[in-house]
Amino acid sequence: MIQRRTSMMLALILYFTSAAVSADDAAHRNRYEQAVAKAISYLKSKGQASDGSFSSHAGIGPTALVTTALLRHGVPASDPSVARSLQYLEESIQPDGGIYSPGTFYRNYETCLTVLCFTEANEDGRYNQAIKRADAFVKGIQWDEDEGKDPSDLAYGGGGYGKHKRPDLSNTSFLIDALRAAGNSADSEAVQRALVFVSRCQNLESEHNTTAFPVKNPDGGFYYTVAAGGSSQAGETANGGLRSYGSMTYAGLKSMLYAGVGPDDPRVKAAAKWVSEHYDLKSNPGLGTAGLFYYYHLFGKALDAISDDTLIDAAGKEHKWRIELVAELASRQQPDGSWINDNDRWFEGDANLVTGYALLALAYCEPAKAE
Repeated sequence: MIQRRTSMMLALILYFTSAAVSADDAAHRNRYEQAVAKAISYLKSKGQASDGSFSSHAGIGPTALVTTALLRHGVPASDPSVARSLQYLEESIQPDGGIYSPGTFYRNYETCLTVLCFTEANEDGRYNQAIKRADAFVKGIQWDEDEGKDPSDLAYGGGGYGKHKRPDLSNTSFLIDALRAAGNSADSEAVQRALVFVSRCQNLESEHNTTAFPVKNPDGGFYYTVAAGGSSQAGETANGGLRSYGSMTYAGLKSMLYAGVGPDDPRVKAAAKWVSEHYDLKSNPGLGTAGLFYYYHLFGKALDAISDDTLIDAAGKEHKWRIELVAELASRQQPDGSWINDNDRWFEGDANLVTGYALLALAYCEPAKAE
């Protein structure tokens, strides 16, 4: 009798546990589908200009980013809105192979984002030639021997904005994304050159980073740039170290994984430890609300690259990060389907750009991955 009652109790526990899990899955799917549908509707009906662009006052970057987000959520290249955006981007293909607005300081940024977009829209091979030429272009402006930089130079391997005359981790992250999307393997020369720069932007002293910075703040996170004297958007420590912060740590972690660095490598372990110690969906750790939606995008991209559905924080709490990210984004979505950051640093006061970031983050949280 006791054995029978025990079996019945176990069966009831399993039943109610399964029901609770199913309810959580259903709630996640509902939040995800509603958020995506509302965002797509906003971008098509309110965000897009008649020429197919999104926020063209900021160059072609927002158009490339938003169009990539739409494509990743199943809006086909033949859709009228997407087709107009693609045509708009095609008009910025330059004779040198780059894809950027004439006179821009953001040639690497705009070309890399457009490569990602064209890759998503390239099922019929229509962009093969454009991607090939853009790939050669971004390799040509990467900071390496052609720019008079050898591996000992702290700018070596990076990508950057023209106006700053030095590379940074954000641009180098986009560069690695574009190189991989264009078909370069993790061990290709360009990707491995970029990895040299990425490794030096980590607060981890190793054979890959013998700069003066990590010993001053050895927390395993990443900062903005090691070049031109070093800089962190989060500022410096009291002893002159460069503070690590969320968006760049996720960018660095993702970039290392894309460059073939394995999970047992000390660089990845140190970055993963920083992430677990600073798990946060209310702020961009180290920067508060500045760059929050850019952070969400990189958060999703990096954790998806790790291929683990859960993350254990410093207190030992388990987080189903995909479910939590969707819930956080859904809570921040505006009634019209857009997102916007009250902190407008780095153009995050622009609803099109921020909605693009949010949709890209959601693309890593599909219910099939979370269930």
